[in-house]
Amino acid sequence: MDHNIPFKENKINKTYDEKAAINFWQAAVSIHNTFLKFRSKFIGKCSPVHLFWGAFDIAVTRFSGRPAPLHPGGAPNMPLDVMQEAYSQEVSSCGFWPGGDTFPEPIFYAYSYPSPDAFSSYEVAPKETFWSKEMGEFILKYDDVRKAENPEAYLLSFLNTTYEAAAVTGNWDRKSLEMK
Repeated sequence: MDHNIPFKENKINKTYDEKAAINFWQAAVSIHNTFLKFRSKFIGKCSPVHLFWGAFDIAVTRFSGRPAPLHPGGAPNMPLDVMQEAYSQEVSSCGFWPGGDTFPEPIFYAYSYPSPDAFSSYEVAPKETFWSKEMGEFILKYDDVRKAENPEAYLLSFLNTTYEAAAVTGNWDRKSLEMK
């Protein structure tokens, strides 16, 4: 959100599309429930499923339990000290983003920090998933999930295999972090 305007002071874009808002809400509930299922298989430290106000994405993050190198920062509207605290530990993070200037359609994403060299070339599912060098993350289009025969299983395959990519290439101690 490049131009932050406090809600009470917003006189520019204060209208909304009711149908789009309802569609987003319904998608968010379904995504939240699938993310909860994905989160439940991890016994290490894990964030709650949450909404990031800055990019308006729904995310969940798993932690390896090890410290990460100091983050260089560079996210729009995000102070360096906030980025460094947020990424002070190794993470595997995934989420849903409704789209914006850098990618104009809704997507699911997955990344790791730090990102091992082999992470981007790890084989993940489903087959429609691709690596975005520009964004530094795996991407799966929301429409591919929506059109799948079993959207929840389809999305879970993305979440599980991209986490596996981070854990395997990052040498995480999976025996102590995952349910058997």
